[in-house]
Amino acid sequence: MFDWDVLLTDARVATLREGVADYGVIPGPAAIAISNGCIAWIGAQSELPDKKTRQERGMENRWVTPALIDCHTHLVFGGDRAAEFEQRLRGASYEDIARSGGGIMSTVRATREASADDLFDAALPRVMALASEGVATVEIKSGYGLDIETEIRMLAVARRLGDATPVDVRTTLLAAHTVPPEFDGNAEAYIDQICEELLPRVAEDNLADAVDAYCESIAFSGPEVAKLFAAAQKMGLPVKLHADQLSDGGGAELAGRFGALSADHLEYTTQKGVRALADGNSVAVLLPGAFLTLGETQLPPVLDLREADVPIAVATDCNPGTSPICSLRTAMMLACRMFKLTPEECLAGVTRNAARALGLLGDRGTLEPGKRADLAIWDISHPRELAYWTGTPQLAESIIGGHTTRP
Repeated sequence: MFDWDVLLTDARVATLREGVADYGVIPGPAAIAISNGCIAWIGAQSELPDKKTRQERGMENRWVTPALIDCHTHLVFGGDRAAEFEQRLRGASYEDIARSGGGIMSTVRATREASADDLFDAALPRVMALASEGVATVEIKSGYGLDIETEIRMLAVARRLGDATPVDVRTTLLAAHTVPPEFDGNAEAYIDQICEELLPRVAEDNLADAVDAYCESIAFSGPEVAKLFAAAQKMGLPVKLHADQLSDGGGAELAGRFGALSADHLEYTTQKGVRALADGNSVAVLLPGAFLTLGETQLPPVLDLREADVPIAVATDCNPGTSPICSLRTAMMLACRMFKLTPEECLAGVTRNAARALGLLGDRGTLEPGKRADLAIWDISHPRELAYWTGTPQLAESIIGGHTTRP
């Protein structure tokens, strides 16, 4: 009879545990025991208990961290917007592109026309690209259907991606992404349709783990989002919010009031909004890919978030229009350089705080006994390198739910 399934020895381990300085590093050579897909024991190798192990593997002094988590993506969609990207570089304005049929509505049309297999085949390489960087958990939002059947199809495809890959996929209903053409000028009626028709179907079929919305002058007002959030919470679904990206619309305050898992973007969030996030135990998710792509200049309030002890996460925001970035390592690098996060903050932002932003911190995001054995094993000299290098393959292997995968 074996006590443990796998024992990893001769490792350097950064646990990223809460409240532990210097990446939560375990001093000296460390060991990690895995049993039934979870961490059974972790600590200094000199303190290793005398247990029977089915398989022992030496890590050869490699670094082991929690596997990475991308807590904000839109990576299921039809078509792409590369032509618009080129048009903008040639001087076309967003308004010019929108008038010619481009912008988000071009993605909506392409997504509505795509079959489930088309959407799956297009999204699969994006999921695997994230996995190749040590990502074990990915959140995928809907929001490019803007009608009942396409939103459901997007969520079902996202669930299918989780079944077909080693990556654990969490799904979020973002039907309130923008007002669809069928409801032009009547956003309130569209919110009613989501609450009365779409949400019950999504909840009944267990297609979403959370509900999101875009609270902005070009999308939905605070009262409209509040109505949606109340309906979602009544059905037992936690909420998240795209907040204060383009203006101070009180999104962070709304997120805090509803105890949202996270508020994302936050470039124009005020100190009042930051306090609301702290009071609501919400995570601030920063999205440097969109900041870079849109050429934004208003920085999110990082200093205020730190001072208020609001957890900060980092994500790719992978989408065809405003963040065509499918690399969480790149998002980490950009967060350091543009938002002045430290490398340790970035690594916590794609592990511990990203897990918190998905409501999963009790299960993953740090290396502690009882948590899922989601580990990334790196050929690096120190964890700070993970936010330093870009485009350098440093992942030796991942262990997801106790099972080894190769990059």
